[in-house]
Amino acid sequence: MKFFIYFLLLISSLNSFSQEQKKDTTNYKDTYGIRVGIDVFNPIYTLFNTKRKSIELVGDYRLSKKYYIATEIGFMNNTINESYYDLETKGQYIKVGANYNLYKNWLEMDNEVYVGLRYGFSTFSQDISNITINSDVILPENQLTETINYNGLNASWGELVMGLKAAIYKNVYLGFSVSMKRMIANKKPDNFKNIYVPGFNRVYLNDGGFGFNYTISYRFPLYKKNKIKTKDEKIIE
Repeated sequence: MKFFIYFLLLISSLNSFSQEQKKDTTNYKDTYGIRVGIDVFNPIYTLFNTKRKSIELVGDYRLSKKYYIATEIGFMNNTINESYYDLETKGQYIKVGANYNLYKNWLEMDNEVYVGLRYGFSTFSQDISNITINSDVILPENQLTETINYNGLNASWGELVMGLKAAIYKNVYLGFSVSMKRMIANKKPDNFKNIYVPGFNRVYLNDGGFGFNYTISYRFPLYKKNKIKTKDEKIIE
């Protein structure tokens, strides 16, 4: 993990350094605009696991030197085979929030090492089948092969996000993030817990969860702000 982070930042730094060698001016500009991308992990994982189909789009908008509005939207269809039942969860989700960039860029570098908060909301359905009613040693097991459908389910949660984005080319970024989640509200089926929620992933006993993504994104530049390097090497933004 650390190697991946250092590798991305190194590529970005070398790219920015090579560009600066061609310039003799001390005036630089930060780019502001809308950045959109995709989580590349989900499509690749689907190739090896046909029980899980999902796609997630990511986006952000730079408000200032350090602050970004961020969002993720996605769709997921996931099948889980447990000892006493099979569960298929299908639905869509959206997450909105903000990131704060901890990384101090110099000259025309445009990297992020950030922390952020998200509010997530998902609507979904669940199909439960192959339910084992009784697994007692004395009484025989009773298995229902009929599929039970639960529609109109929803859930909301909060996330703490930590991640990075590194510019590998002009307006092109590779990113990675991890998130720790906590359920806020959860509409459950009768006599059954939501084991898996699209966008939240696996729901553990304490209503907690976690997630991660690998992204590639492109920024559509809208405008720029001047950033000037003074004689004592300080950056004025």
